[in-house]
Amino acid sequence: MQPDWSELAAQIKTWGLELGFGQVGICDTDLQAEEPKLQAWLDAGYQGEMAWMASHGMKRARPAELVPGTLRVISVRMDYLPEDAAFASNLADPDSAYISRYALGRDYHKLIRNRLKQLGEKIQAHVGPYGFRPFVDSAPVLERPLAAKAGLGWQGKHSLLLNRDAGSLFFLGELFVDLPLPVDAPIDDSCGTCVACMTICPTQAIVAPYTVDARRCISYLTIELQSDIPQELRPLIGNRIYGCDDCQLVCPVNQASAVSAESDFQRRPVWLNKSLVELWLWTEQEFLRHTEGSAIRRIGHERWLRNIAVALGNAPFSESTVQALQQRNGCVSELVQRHLEWALAQQQDKQQKQQWQQQNLLSRQTERLVRVIQKGLPDHA
Repeated sequence: MQPDWSELAAQIKTWGLELGFGQVGICDTDLQAEEPKLQAWLDAGYQGEMAWMASHGMKRARPAELVPGTLRVISVRMDYLPEDAAFASNLADPDSAYISRYALGRDYHKLIRNRLKQLGEKIQAHVGPYGFRPFVDSAPVLERPLAAKAGLGWQGKHSLLLNRDAGSLFFLGELFVDLPLPVDAPIDDSCGTCVACMTICPTQAIVAPYTVDARRCISYLTIELQSDIPQELRPLIGNRIYGCDDCQLVCPVNQASAVSAESDFQRRPVWLNKSLVELWLWTEQEFLRHTEGSAIRRIGHERWLRNIAVALGNAPFSESTVQALQQRNGCVSELVQRHLEWALAQQQDKQQKQQWQQQNLLSRQTERLVRVIQKGLPDHA
């Protein structure tokens, strides 16, 4: 006897909410409209060093080719905004380390994948054996277009998914199934004339509405890029050592973002009020210990140091910063050494500018004193 597919779809959404997902939607596998956009993006080279974005060809836009037999995609979102995110105060302190808020807690990949597997097993217990496979950034999947098609939101001009009731501070995951479930309708919404995300981007990585040149994106530069961060982009990174949230912070839709109920997504104590110098001096063993179970660990200690070297170069001049940089000078990989030397040069330039400003101020004060004496006026005049 065939299941009541509409009833099952409603039950799947209930199960999803019980498993901690903020929303569950269902769509078919037709992403033909996305293929020209994906090809144009790849042809422009916007993927940078992310060769895996092109290695599977158009399979990324064809779920039924990735997992033969797939009829529907169950798309889910899970909110990650931690309590006391302190976006502004952290970004405003150039001596502290800014880490994208999604990475402050436990790595989301395994958590969401396990929840999706549980959802698949609940369906199986209801309908019997069937084909299903969960995905969370683990295969060539166009998760945002699928989520938009499943009614979870719309893609904003920064390319991220936006939801009128939940903003964009959430993770996405997919469960491919071979069940003919009824599909949800996409949301008829858009960003209108708003270009706040495009304007605020420190590196102007959003080169056109809905189009991001990853090669300029701070998240790509600090997480995906394996080689040197381009020198012209380094001063624009500021104190961001892992990811960037700027385009989301300025988005008016994110005023609706709610704090996540997931304890695993809350900020770990180790990331509270951490200075760049302190993180720079971590040994590799300390880095691995403090990032166990964290998404941050995947960049490795070498790129961790590369990123912090850039941030130290952007920090205001201080003797402690220079001393910290010199402490590792000549004792790091060639990749890190190049960024370390750049940072030292930046600090030296700032020191010279600071000295010039002090000398200029002293000179002006001396000139004023001379004028006062020449006029025979009291010194306090």
